[in-house]
Amino acid sequence: MEFLDHLQLGIETAFSLSNLFYCLVGVVLGTLIGVLPGLGPVPTIAMLLPLTFGLPPVSALIMLSGIYYGAQYGGSTTSILLNLPGESASVVTVLDGYQMARRGRAGVALATAAIGSFVAGTVATLVLAMFAPPLARVALNFGPAEYFSLMVLGLIASVILAHGPLVRALAMIVLGLLLGLIGTDVTSGTLRYTFGRAEMADGINFVIVAMGMFGLGEIMRNLESSGARGMVVEKITRLMPTREDFRRMAAPILRGTVLGSALGILPGGGAMLSSFASYSLEKKLSKHPDEFGRGAIEGVAAPESANNAGAQTSYIPMLTLGIPSNPVMALMIGALIIQGIQPGPGMITEQAPLFWGIVVSMWIGNLLLLVLNLPMVGLWVRLLTIPYYMLFPVVLVISAIGVYSLNNSAFDVYLMAAFCVLGYVFSRLRCEPAPLLLGFVLGPMMEEYLRRTMLLSRGDPLVLITRPISAALLAVATLGLLMVLLPAFRRKREQIFVEDD
Repeated sequence: MEFLDHLQLGIETAFSLSNLFYCLVGVVLGTLIGVLPGLGPVPTIAMLLPLTFGLPPVSALIMLSGIYYGAQYGGSTTSILLNLPGESASVVTVLDGYQMARRGRAGVALATAAIGSFVAGTVATLVLAMFAPPLARVALNFGPAEYFSLMVLGLIASVILAHGPLVRALAMIVLGLLLGLIGTDVTSGTLRYTFGRAEMADGINFVIVAMGMFGLGEIMRNLESSGARGMVVEKITRLMPTREDFRRMAAPILRGTVLGSALGILPGGGAMLSSFASYSLEKKLSKHPDEFGRGAIEGVAAPESANNAGAQTSYIPMLTLGIPSNPVMALMIGALIIQGIQPGPGMITEQAPLFWGIVVSMWIGNLLLLVLNLPMVGLWVRLLTIPYYMLFPVVLVISAIGVYSLNNSAFDVYLMAAFCVLGYVFSRLRCEPAPLLLGFVLGPMMEEYLRRTMLLSRGDPLVLITRPISAALLAVATLGLLMVLLPAFRRKREQIFVEDD
């Protein structure tokens, strides 16, 4: 009965006219940025954060969430039609989706992606609704020591799952932690790393880092690599899969949903990891593995289901523990903090309309996306012809206005430009910026919880290993770090890094 009461509260919140409008805006924007190569949920949400200041918290989070899972839908369109993933989680869809399109089955491939995404999104939202409240009740038993250890585990997990050499991932984590410590020490009132600039006394705003490194940094990378786009089909005729197609896609959709839902919860997981893992699993289980890479419908159904499931269950650690599992969730935490809401175990009870409104809006958004993606596929295809040189000036102007509006300070715009250059340099050095963003978000919280732990234990650091939950979390983090140091694991990372290069 309690679960039904909560769903009723969510329905009342999500079905208000204003929230329905912002849900529609979110999923349309998400589909649009997923379709247009060179954009993605991280830079788009980073650019739109300033626009949410004047919105109610529920409406802001519903719109930003719609952008996130909407991009998972839209990214499949360019993967299938252009052999170019519009969003990073759709990289795997390119392998078989484009080959289906070359065989004249572009419509079937798009329908398969949409159906798999809808099923996975619906199931994953149910998982979020059922498992988030019990996890939050468990998290209420956490003290400062447990939270510190949990954040250490989250950072180690992001290092394990990051691409490229281990040293570079660790360096990005450390840099993110250092950037998060800039500003005034809350305990002593001492200024740290401000270089005499009064504008940095309160630290670097999260929006500046996100928009600089991900928004403008993405523009510089795309301008460097932009080229002509070649459409594989002029007109899409048939959308409905055959009975044989449905038979072949049913099991991969279910397996992708289960795998994506599980991996999305893990720190450092999310949509991209889920899609890669699901594709690998289907290739191993298939009776016809030789068809993969040549237009196997399972190669579209499984990763598209997995990336949508992973995207939505990644909300569980963010909403219940206050731990971002990927860069988008770090942005969501930033949006909550901007609205004066502290994510964590108390949020489900203290902000019940917000939590359950987001959950129900995900069901609404998934239905809207199914309606939008299939009948309007012709519109999305025409949008692919827009030259990138017409898009990036708009993004630049929006970013500059958004950052300037934070404090009406030109210094913030210059700082954003500096992070833009930094993000571009990191991309040239093949240093993944996602661990930096997670370190930037978690750094101040880790410091606060560590200080609370030391105060409560009168300076005894052994409390971190004498409390059972804290000791277990640190043990898992240590095992993960030792695993990534194994020669075989390091060689595999280096091999993947070289292949990507």
